[in-house]
Amino acid sequence: MIEDLWYKNAVVYCLDVETFMDGNGDGVGDFKGLKRKLDYLAGLGITCLWLLPFQPTPNRDNGYDISDYYGVDPRLGDLGDFVAFTHEAKLHGIRVIIDLVVNHTSDQHPWFQAARKDPDSPYRDYYVWAKKKPKDANKGMVFPGVQPSTWTYDKEARLWYFHRFFHYQPDLNVANPEVREQILKVMGFWLELGVSGFRVDAVPFLVELKGLKNPDVKNPYKLLEEMREFLSWRKGDAILLAEANVTMDEVMEFFGDNDRMQLVFNFLANQNFYLALTRGDVTPLVQALKSAPKLPHTAQWANFLRNHDELDLGRLSDKDRLEVFQALGPDKGMQLYDRGLRRRLASMLDGDRRRIELAYSLMFSLPGTPVLWYGDELGMGENLALVERQAVRTPMQWSPEPHGGFTLAETPVKPLVAEGPFGFRQVNVAQQRRDPGSQLNWTERIIRARKECPELGWGAWKVLRTGNKGVLAIRYEWKGNAMVVLHNLSSRPCTVKLDVGGEEPCTLFNVLSEDHSKPADGGRHVLTLEGYGYRWYRVGLENPARKHRTEPLP
Repeated sequence: MIEDLWYKNAVVYCLDVETFMDGNGDGVGDFKGLKRKLDYLAGLGITCLWLLPFQPTPNRDNGYDISDYYGVDPRLGDLGDFVAFTHEAKLHGIRVIIDLVVNHTSDQHPWFQAARKDPDSPYRDYYVWAKKKPKDANKGMVFPGVQPSTWTYDKEARLWYFHRFFHYQPDLNVANPEVREQILKVMGFWLELGVSGFRVDAVPFLVELKGLKNPDVKNPYKLLEEMREFLSWRKGDAILLAEANVTMDEVMEFFGDNDRMQLVFNFLANQNFYLALTRGDVTPLVQALKSAPKLPHTAQWANFLRNHDELDLGRLSDKDRLEVFQALGPDKGMQLYDRGLRRRLASMLDGDRRRIELAYSLMFSLPGTPVLWYGDELGMGENLALVERQAVRTPMQWSPEPHGGFTLAETPVKPLVAEGPFGFRQVNVAQQRRDPGSQLNWTERIIRARKECPELGWGAWKVLRTGNKGVLAIRYEWKGNAMVVLHNLSSRPCTVKLDVGGEEPCTLFNVLSEDHSKPADGGRHVLTLEGYGYRWYRVGLENPARKHRTEPLP
């Protein structure tokens, strides 16, 4: 059973094949290049790779406009290269999950082309059509300010079609049983080629019935159950990771009762972390953590700090969002869609290693599974000269050589961050590997610690009282072992008196250093944290005859 729940203690790393490593010198990252870098990823401690879309595409939305679900973009390789990569990843102890983009297709997909040309085509009902432009067509856009409508008129079909995203991404009619069969076929195909699951794109939109007059499905979440059942039948330990930026009142609809998504991104904790860090006050983050419902035993949160999209702060109030904007992205060019920031973490925090380490220490020790965006282990920055979300999707910075060692071609697929403190000559793998105190080597150490502390992925947890609004303390318990992690989100040093729980006095053994703590009178611990300081403690009883582990992990 534990093996089937491998994701509970996984470390996930997200990358875009196109921008990770060029293996054939044409300027575009590819599967050959990615395969060559598996040693690097394994050495970092990554146990699962999440790949952004790599299928054939007109590439108008970074590959999220797919024109063929059963192939590989020729720029990135072919199916043989993909299979060779997944085989090699398995030898390195790394699982692979891929984006499942089935809310919509490209308008160049053969299904849509057939649908628009022939009203009697079986593919006509693969999409959502209307004879007249709906009255609410100018509402509900995913990209406000860039996307004018959710309905577009097609001259050939002489109908309006629905698209939650851009006009070149028509939504699939998932209430159509034939479409649902196609989704399962796509999943089965990639499972046979070695993937261990899917990050399901835009799940809240995927389960919408989209205004159909006679939908076949009364329960829109039934599709998620069908996907989970199919996955269990075809590959019992494969997973579904949902992109679902919803409220805590809605999130259980996506987890279900051990029968829908195994993992859901914790957008609420993510957004409230940034608010808490901005204020130096953990209250918003504590409220977000405590508002989470109790999850089924197979379910897990996926925790992240940054990803391939803008830092979405849409769940914050207008006042709170503006406060974060002013602190982390005050220039209008850093902001996007009136809700987010198109910046990477390191640049938002001005390259301050104290705050960067604090942020990632917290992410790796929050309840759930950590998800890391490529390059953040180095402290890469963004290129604001690129449009919209492209700013955070620049090529990986491997060395101070031309184009950051990403390619030998004269022109890379996207320009690297070249100037300033985050340019590839200052921030790259080669130089940081040689520096024991680099962010890369620190990240490797914190990942190793995370993997050696299964309590963080498996354990029951509770927030402890610290008496200091700047300090978050969480206790984890699992199989007779316990951990306590503390983070000071304030710039001010502080001392807290902490009751770590348990029936007997205990020593706290620091997992990350030799800074251990013995209980003071009354059994409480007096702990001093520097500004933006953090501690990971393993709890050990004072009586050494106890069976509980009383030494820190190596």
